[in-house]
Amino acid sequence: MKPPVMGFTVIHKDSNSRARHARLDLVHGTVPTPAFIPVGTNATVKAIRGEDMEEIGINLILSNTYHLYLRPGVEVIRHSGGLHRFMAWEHNILTDSGGYQVFSLSPFRKIEENGVCFKSHLDGSTHRLTPEDVIDIQQVFGSDILMPLDVCTSPEASREEALRACKLTTDWAGRSLTHWAELRSAQCVGWSHPTPGVGWSHPTPGVGQLFGIIQGNFYKDLRKRSAEEIISLGFPGYAIGGLSVGEPFGKFQEFLGYTAGFLPDRCPRYLMGIGTPEYILEAVENGIDLFDCVLPTRTARNAQVFTQYGPLSLKKEANRLDTDPIDSGCSCSVCTRYSRSYLRHLFKTKEILAAMLATYHNLYFIHQLILSIRKAISNDSFKAFKSQFLDTYTRRSTHDSRL
Repeated sequence: MKPPVMGFTVIHKDSNSRARHARLDLVHGTVPTPAFIPVGTNATVKAIRGEDMEEIGINLILSNTYHLYLRPGVEVIRHSGGLHRFMAWEHNILTDSGGYQVFSLSPFRKIEENGVCFKSHLDGSTHRLTPEDVIDIQQVFGSDILMPLDVCTSPEASREEALRACKLTTDWAGRSLTHWAELRSAQCVGWSHPTPGVGWSHPTPGVGQLFGIIQGNFYKDLRKRSAEEIISLGFPGYAIGGLSVGEPFGKFQEFLGYTAGFLPDRCPRYLMGIGTPEYILEAVENGIDLFDCVLPTRTARNAQVFTQYGPLSLKKEANRLDTDPIDSGCSCSVCTRYSRSYLRHLFKTKEILAAMLATYHNLYFIHQLILSIRKAISNDSFKAFKSQFLDTYTRRSTHDSRL
């Protein structure tokens, strides 16, 4: 049984690259792409309110299935009427499967043919999750985009380890897709016929869309194998996993370009775990529509913020008497009101407001970058925009010694 096609329409393709501008229709609203997805691991994007993200223009965030399963637990979210109501977020939510936590918390887990056995990093309790369990949990959450359980491996993984992970990821993907389709059928979720030139109509509420994840580590034949196997299953969208896990940027570029070349045009493409300007621009150039990362918010909480001339560390002594904003070219509510001197003071005195203001600025900066990227794609000038942006962003020392 093939699942229904995602509400996805490509609006314009850049004439000089794979970059594209599209619209992704989900239950809780339309997401223009390319789009950056802020990470809200524990049902909150740290140090920023939902209202503030709405003000910035964000309408898709990510939450973590593994962490929410452990705390507050599925029962609490079910009782609240789903994740959207629980966290008072009326827009779209993508929930990852916990596959990355299987990778990053390796001392606490054991990968089995049927799923994952792991110990909670909170209290040491033992848990087992199958691919079907993970889909059930995300159904309770009411996720707009669901991710299947997969196996991510480190850049140092042997070919044998990478091959086993590839096989398990495909097996679990098939099981996840079958279970997802059964749930959608049971809930009688209907789809309209496609309208030529318009795309698929807005889906009715129910079980969200399930994306397949491509693995294969840094072995091209395994990347090809994983892509072909996952795509043959017929998911509504596809994600590239296992990149930006510590490998050099050159290797990231090589394997991103290689893997993205297998992805079908008709579906949304999601690159998991990237969120700095350099990585975002590289992803977009290779036709990626969606990407997420904790880095913009995590670095903000540690006093590092984005500027057009590169990252700025607000704790530096050079900012003590600096009355300039974070970025003179930024029009966010932080830059139009507060100085570097004041923000440095907040961080030095460990005021909670410091993290809130820096987080707002970083997400605003990334969102404005995304808006500029979409405009450049529409004007067939993406590569020129990328070159110009990076020329300024990576030559920060010649523009501002305080960075």
